[in-house]
Amino acid sequence: MYDRSMPTVHVDGCDIAYEVSGSGPPMVMPIGLGGVGRGWGPVVEMLAADFTTIVPDHRGTGASGRPDHGYSIEQHAIDMVAVLEAVRCGPAHIVGSSTGGAIAQQMALDHADHVRSIAVVDSWAKADDFFLHQFQTRKQLLLETGSKTYAAASALVLFSPEFFRDSMDTIQAWIDVSSSKAPEPELFAKRIDMIMAFDVFDRLPEIDVPTLVIVGSGDTCTPPYFSEQLAEHIPGAVLEVLAGGHLIYKEAPEAFVSTIRSFALAS
Repeated sequence: MYDRSMPTVHVDGCDIAYEVSGSGPPMVMPIGLGGVGRGWGPVVEMLAADFTTIVPDHRGTGASGRPDHGYSIEQHAIDMVAVLEAVRCGPAHIVGSSTGGAIAQQMALDHADHVRSIAVVDSWAKADDFFLHQFQTRKQLLLETGSKTYAAASALVLFSPEFFRDSMDTIQAWIDVSSSKAPEPELFAKRIDMIMAFDVFDRLPEIDVPTLVIVGSGDTCTPPYFSEQLAEHIPGAVLEVLAGGHLIYKEAPEAFVSTIRSFALAS
């Protein structure tokens, strides 16, 4: 449901909604494929103790507009820059999870003057056969069965088996919220096409900002080898492996925040 209380900035035919909290150096936090910034949960408040956190909803999700165009990582990077300019601060630390990590890479490549550092969390630089098969299958499931089944199935690759075993109530709550806030399946399918098309692998050596790469050791959505490739090809990148799955900020929020905080404060 559109939250009219959130500020927005109009970018290429779409209102991009965002929330700002805390104080200190600016930190823009594009989230993953679901696109709703509040999905970060308590880590935003934790980071706001040291940073001005700027948390957008991607175009097509949450309180942002739902145009029928603009579903590319390049456009999402432009959207994030527009949000940063609307807040009138920067350059900023960019902390992006999964799809947000792709956006962070694109920002570092195409909008480096707005970027102080990037933290690329459980992400990738180019789809491979595993990635394509996974998301083609998930897209088909979404279109044929709807958002509820899609979210329930997606949870199998977004959380580690150990977290399932110990935290099923939390996962069920995530499934319920994710499916209730999901965009229309046809629009969501465009977002899936967007991430399958993303490819900056050959440009990674051009990234010239401090870079932290974080991955969950049990990530089966974007397995650790994707993060190892990022760290290998981005000059000076630091790789941190945390115990957990793809949504590492939900499984290990304290370790996640500590790692982000230490890196950003030193950058």
